[in-house]
Amino acid sequence: MAKSSADDAELRRACEAAIEGTKQKVVMSIRVAKSRGVWGKSGKMGRQMAKPRVLAVSTKQKTTRTKAFLRVMKYSSGGVLEPAKLYKLKHLSKVEVIANDPSGCTFTLGFDNLRSQSVAPPQWTMRNVDDRNRLLFCILNISKDVLGRLPKVVGIDVVEMALWAKENTGTVTKQRVQHDGLGGPVSAQVDEGELKVTVEKELVSQAEEEDMEALLGTYVMGIGEAEAFSERLKRELLALEAANVHAILESEPLIDQVLQGLEVATICVEDMDEWLCIFNVKLRHMREDIESIEIRNNKLEMQSVNNKALIEELDKLVEQLRVPSDHAACLTGGTFDEAHMTQNIEACEWLTRALQSMEAPNIDSSYANMRSVREKRGELLILRATFVRRASEFLRNYFASLVDFMISDKNYFSQRGQLKRPDHADLRYKCRTYARLLQHLKTLDKNSLGLLRKAYCSSLNLLLRREAREFANELRASTKASRNPTVWLEATTGSNQNTQTDTSAVSDAYAKMLTIFIPLLVDESSFFAHFMCFEVPKLVPPGGSVNGNKGGNYDNDADDDDDDLGIMDIDDNNSSAGMSPADLAALNEALQDLLDGIQEDFYAVVDWAYKIDPLRCISMHGVTERYLSGQKADAAGFVRLLLGDLESRISMQFSRFVDEACHLIERNDRNMRQNGILSYIQRFATLATRMEQYIQGQSRDLVDQAYTKFVSIMFVQLEKIAQTDPKYADIFLLENYAAFQNSLYDLANVVPTLAKFYHQASEAYEQACTRHINMIIYYQFERLFQYARRIEDLMYTITSEEIPFQAGLSKMDLRKTIKYSLSGVDKSISAMYKKLQKNLTSEELLPSLWDKLKKEFLDKYESFVQLVAKIYPNETIPAVAEMRELLASM
Repeated sequence: MAKSSADDAELRRACEAAIEGTKQKVVMSIRVAKSRGVWGKSGKMGRQMAKPRVLAVSTKQKTTRTKAFLRVMKYSSGGVLEPAKLYKLKHLSKVEVIANDPSGCTFTLGFDNLRSQSVAPPQWTMRNVDDRNRLLFCILNISKDVLGRLPKVVGIDVVEMALWAKENTGTVTKQRVQHDGLGGPVSAQVDEGELKVTVEKELVSQAEEEDMEALLGTYVMGIGEAEAFSERLKRELLALEAANVHAILESEPLIDQVLQGLEVATICVEDMDEWLCIFNVKLRHMREDIESIEIRNNKLEMQSVNNKALIEELDKLVEQLRVPSDHAACLTGGTFDEAHMTQNIEACEWLTRALQSMEAPNIDSSYANMRSVREKRGELLILRATFVRRASEFLRNYFASLVDFMISDKNYFSQRGQLKRPDHADLRYKCRTYARLLQHLKTLDKNSLGLLRKAYCSSLNLLLRREAREFANELRASTKASRNPTVWLEATTGSNQNTQTDTSAVSDAYAKMLTIFIPLLVDESSFFAHFMCFEVPKLVPPGGSVNGNKGGNYDNDADDDDDDLGIMDIDDNNSSAGMSPADLAALNEALQDLLDGIQEDFYAVVDWAYKIDPLRCISMHGVTERYLSGQKADAAGFVRLLLGDLESRISMQFSRFVDEACHLIERNDRNMRQNGILSYIQRFATLATRMEQYIQGQSRDLVDQAYTKFVSIMFVQLEKIAQTDPKYADIFLLENYAAFQNSLYDLANVVPTLAKFYHQASEAYEQACTRHINMIIYYQFERLFQYARRIEDLMYTITSEEIPFQAGLSKMDLRKTIKYSLSGVDKSISAMYKKLQKNLTSEELLPSLWDKLKKEFLDKYESFVQLVAKIYPNETIPAVAEMRELLASM
């Protein structure tokens, strides 16, 4: 028999080369013929249409499973194998041998994932049946081992397949298989038993195969006598079944003996079950008796323990409900003088602890509803209400008496000829004695502090307003500063307009008012927030504050911190960090009551300073800004509001001054004759210099806004006055803008806002100079430059060669114009100088204006000469150099 292509090693290597890089291993490769013809009548034609192909079965090893593929290889034009199609064996559903092929070598493979099932699948034709069986056997074997199932096989006899496999075991097992996890291919000989199991597992069993072999060995007949063989097998099967039934009937006595033995065993088991039930009942009764005894013992033991614990708890509760007689007497009828404050504080502490112990979770809920506990809680509440009422009434009267005593003594306030700095050290020392009492009152009844705070604020407000009023009155009376007689920017004359009176004492008085009272108000606000328990830090221990330093070593005139009252300082970090919105609102409302009305005395000082010298608002504004920026956002919030109101009032007063000055500019210059330099132009530099002297570093915006308003009104009025006589408008404008620049030159170098207006005036000056100079030039040489303008206008519409032929622009006209304009040009230039000098009141401007005029005239004449040279190339006129020499000589 010819060698099969399945054993061709070269073919297998070619297939492996074709699928190199796919990580697949070729298990088997065999040559086939591909066709789509139908065997039978057109069998010859089908064979003529067949194409040579190679079918290769390959596998790919994964981590947990193995994939199997059927590859179709075709020959390229160079005779090299290349992949044509790829099928996955897991989709192989049917293997069918074509019945019309008499050789049995043609078959089809059906896949269930093909898109078009209407197209007939390709037919594969082998060289012989052995090659066909080898390929199909390999495919079925891989499907069973790898995929765990077999495709449907049609047209192949199972018995014939099994016989062929048995006879050709040595041939079909020479195939390449996959092995260990390294993925490398090896050649292995599959033994006969493995092959038999793989193929015949689905066909016949091992026992059936042995019986079949014995049966075939008994009879000698050809394979063609299949019907006679089948009949004989049926007869023998019937004989065997009859023998089996007879044997079963013969074994009946033995079965009866077994059944009798089972019945005896069942009776014994039932007796034993009955005895076990009896013992189980007796044991259950014993367990119940034991549990009952244990429960009674446990209850007795638990009752003993509970009784002991109850006695201890009742002892504690009775001790807790007892009210000490000394504390009860102190809370209901004791005095609040300084000597007895220690006993009052101790009584408050005991009452606080007792009330807390009566509240959940400090007391058990079962105790809370006891009658004795409820009665004792009611008694403690009565004690608390009585003590809070007595302490509140005492403190209200105490605050009022302290303030009344200070107000009745005139030595506490400023007097004629003597400014008295307010000193509240003694007042705070006396209040400090009751600081801890207020803490306990807040703990006992938080609502009780409301009336106390109002009483303290009402009393201290009277004292603060009296001190501020007396200090402000004496401050104004003792300040020697006459009213500044200078009327700024007013267009009047007089010997007193340039005199300046030193009014620094006015702003110094205002600064002194702030220096004395702002720290005092801040301290009072901070002290009030601490003293009245607005979520402030803890108090200094009693030994260092309440009971120590009772006044003997205190110096009322000392410059030390007056707020060293046993209460820690407030800062930005802890002043209101833990304060609730309700407490913060209450604090602001109380501070309003404490300090309200004191701002009127500050306003009076501001208004008084404004009447003496309005410019002192600048320095007062700077002082106020410094104090405002130095205040913290703490309990002294009202002080910040006060400073903000003062800043607004000073700004309003200064704005009033600026508006009045602007009104003077508009009123006094409304009907002024246009001649010379305006008065406010001359005085503005003096005003700006004075304002810059009053700036103290933080009032820059206020002054810059005033500069903007002043200069804007000045320039607007200047333009309005200039329009009253257009003939001399430019001279009037350039003189005033020049005076503005000259007077502000030094200030403009250091003040950015004035520098902006300086440049604005400079531009307006240049524009006025240009208009005035052009007017003088055109007045003397109007015909000459009018002729040049006509030529320039025609150059937009016609060529340069055509211009000399236009009417009035011939060469003769040019000569006449030059003769008329340039004959006696020195006299014309002198006339320009005289006209420039005639109406100019500021002689210092004449040299610069004359230089500008000569330069402008020379530029215009040079343009005229260039124009004539282009239009009239053969005409001669005086050269530019001659004209420059002539101008330089004059």
